Amino acid sequence: MEETARIKRSLLMDLVKTLLEHTGARAEKHYKTTLWRSDALLLGVNCLEPGQVQKAHDHADQDKFYYVVEGSGRFQLGDEQVSAAAGQVIWAPAGVVHGVTNDGDGRLTLLVGIAPAP
Repeated sequence: MEETARIKRSLLMDLVKTLLEHTGARAEKHYKTTLWRSDALLLGVNCLEPGQVQKAHDHADQDKFYYVVEGSGRFQLGDEQVSAAAGQVIWAPAGVVHGVTNDGDGRLTLLVGIAPAP
């Protein structure tokens, strides 16, 4: 019985994560890591240091969202540029060109979801 409870606790820990424990930085390119992935959804964390850019790109068959956890940045959505800060969500429907620039003074941390998963 104790072994079964230990296994259940271990499995549950795989389903609960603290986002800020999965942040990081890279000098040459923005940092990103995957929290979870299934066929239906990829959920990850992207961190951009001041001045870093995620180049504009699109996903023909996938929707994407960015939730700004901390910091602020400029987001390209098609031909438009929008600024967003902590607490805001940016939606890039399938086929819409999108990208991110950290034009702030501190780290830009984003929770990112792509569905279906790439």
